[in-house]
Amino acid sequence: MRDPRSIVITGASSGIGEELAYAYAAPGVRLALTGRDAGRLAAVAERCRGLGAEVEDVVIDAADWAAMADWLSGLDRRAPVDLVIANAGVSAGTGNGTESEEQARRIFQVNLDGVLNTVHPLLPGMQARRRGQIALMASLAGFRGMPGAPAYCASKAAVRVYGESLRGDLAGQGIGVSVICPGFVKSRMTAVNRFPMPFLMETDRAAQVIRRGLARNRGRISFPWPMVAAVWLMAALPARWTDALLRQAPRKG
Repeated sequence: MRDPRSIVITGASSGIGEELAYAYAAPGVRLALTGRDAGRLAAVAERCRGLGAEVEDVVIDAADWAAMADWLSGLDRRAPVDLVIANAGVSAGTGNGTESEEQARRIFQVNLDGVLNTVHPLLPGMQARRRGQIALMASLAGFRGMPGAPAYCASKAAVRVYGESLRGDLAGQGIGVSVICPGFVKSRMTAVNRFPMPFLMETDRAAQVIRRGLARNRGRISFPWPMVAAVWLMAALPARWTDALLRQAPRKG
C-alpha cells in the first residue's frame, strides 16, 4: 500500500518499530502506537506529532489477548486501519545455560501470540472493506534453527510461514500481507548480543527498506542480501554439513 493513512505499529517504543513510526509520521496520517515502556513510547509519540501525524499511544503487552482485542476493535471503528505492522517481539537465547521453559513460553507468547492478537481483531474490518495491508515481523533467524536461540528461531519461523500462508488466503479479498525478515539491525534487542553481528544495519535504513517493500506489496521483505544468501544456503544444505559449524557459533544471552 503506497499511502496508508491509518497505521497501527506494535512494539513502537524502540528499534525498528520506533523508526517505522518516524518513517510514516506526516500530516494527514493517524498513527496508533503500542509498546511496553511508557516513557519511551510517549517520547516516540511526541516526535511523531512534531512531524505532523495524529498519534494515539497506548501501553499494552501484545501478549494480552483481551487488551489488544478491545483496543484494536475500538480503534478500527474510530479510524479504519489501512496498515497494521505486527512488530512487537522479544529475544533471548541460551548464552546463560539451557533455555528455561519460562523463557521459551514467554518468547512464543509475545512473538507468535502477539502477532495473532494484533492481526485478528482487525481482519473483519479489512475484509468488510476489501482493503488493507498486514505486515508481520519475522526474521532471517526463522529460516534455520540456531542452537543458541531455539524458541526465538522457532517463533519467527512460525510467523514467517503463517504470514506467507495468510497472503495467499487474503489476496482475493483486497488485503496484502507481507512478511519482514531482517538480519541484524541496531536496537535494544541486538545491543545485548556479546558476539559479532555481520552486516549490522542502522535502524533508520532498515525502516526505509521495509517501507519501500510494503509500498510495493512485496510478499517477503528480506535484508541485507548477503545475510539472506547465507541463511538460504544454511537452510538448503544437509543438516549433517551445518550442525557442527552451528554448534560452534556464539550463544545469544
